[in-house]
Amino acid sequence: MTYEADAGRYQDRMPYNRSGRSGLKVPAVSLGLWHNFGDDRPIENSRSILRRAFDLGVTHFDLANNYGVPYGSAERNFGAVYAQDFTPYRDELIISTKAGYDMWPGPYGEWGSRKYVLASLDQSLKRMGLDYVDVFYSHRPDPETPFEETMGALDHAVRSGKALYAGISNYSAEQTVQAARIMRELGTPLLIHQPSYSMINRWIEDGLLDVLEEAGMGCIVYSPLAQGLLTDRYLKDVPKDSRAATSRFLSAERAEGDRELAASLNEIARGRGQTLAQMALSWALRDPRVTSVLIGASSVKQLEDNVACVNGPAFTEDELAQIDKVTGPRAAATR
Repeated sequence: MTYEADAGRYQDRMPYNRSGRSGLKVPAVSLGLWHNFGDDRPIENSRSILRRAFDLGVTHFDLANNYGVPYGSAERNFGAVYAQDFTPYRDELIISTKAGYDMWPGPYGEWGSRKYVLASLDQSLKRMGLDYVDVFYSHRPDPETPFEETMGALDHAVRSGKALYAGISNYSAEQTVQAARIMRELGTPLLIHQPSYSMINRWIEDGLLDVLEEAGMGCIVYSPLAQGLLTDRYLKDVPKDSRAATSRFLSAERAEGDRELAASLNEIARGRGQTLAQMALSWALRDPRVTSVLIGASSVKQLEDNVACVNGPAFTEDELAQIDKVTGPRAAATR
C-alpha cells in the first residue's frame, strides 16, 4: 500500500527547537535506529514505526554506520523503507549518520582518520540510497589521530555536498572546545553534539552544556531512558526478552540494582500524570540547551507513548528537587 503522510503532522503536535545558533530546527523527539532496525527485526515492523513517527511530526531519523545486526543493516533497511515511502518527503526529513566505531577489518575500519571517515560516509550513502545526509557525525574522538584531520574530514564532507551539517558525539567538554575551534577556523561550524544523558547519567551538566551554549551548538541526547532503566520495564523483574537479559549494553544486575530507584521515580511520574519513560524524556528536555531527545522504539505503541512526552506538564521546583533527591550524587558521576 502506498504511504501518504498524515496531512496534520505539523499541526501543533511536535515542538521544533533551533539547534544552537544555526538555522536548523530539530524535533524535540527524534527517532534513533540503533537497536530495532537491523536484520534481526522484521522490516515491516520497522517500516510501521518509521511511518508513524513521521505522521507524529518526528522529522529526524538518526543512524550510524554500525547500527543494526549485522553492522550496516539499519542503514540498509532504512534505505529500503525510504525508497518505498519517504522519497517524496526528502526535503522534510533530517537524516543523520556517524562514523567512528569499528565497521570493517584492518587498520582503516574505525576511529577518526580521513580515510576511514570519508570512506564510511560513502558506504553509508550507498546503503541508504541517498545523495547526501543532513548531519554527519564523528561518532567518537580518536586518541591517536589529530583532531585537525578528523575535523578536516567533516569539513570536506560538507563542502563536497555529501552532508549539509557536521556534528560530533561522545566528545568531552575539553575535546568539544578544541573541535569547535578547528571547525570555525575551517569555515564549517559544528551544528550539534550527541552525548548520553539521563536522570541517572548527568555528566554533560558538568561543563559540556556550557561549552555547547558558548559555541552555538545544539545538543541531541541519546539514552535518555538509560537503556530502558527509566521505564516500567524493570519495575517488577527482568523479563527474559528485555534488553537487560539479551543485550551487552545493559546487564540484568544493573536493572535489578536500580529497581528501587526506578520505583521511586515512577511515583513522581504518576503524580504528574505521566509514565516513567515520559517523565524521563520531559526531564531531559527541561533544559533549553537540550535540542532533542533520541528515542528507540520496538513497536508503534512504544513510539506513541514516548512521543507523548511533549504533552507533559512543566516541572515544578518541588518535583525537580524530588528527582534530585532520588537520583542522588551518582547522577552527575556516570558517563
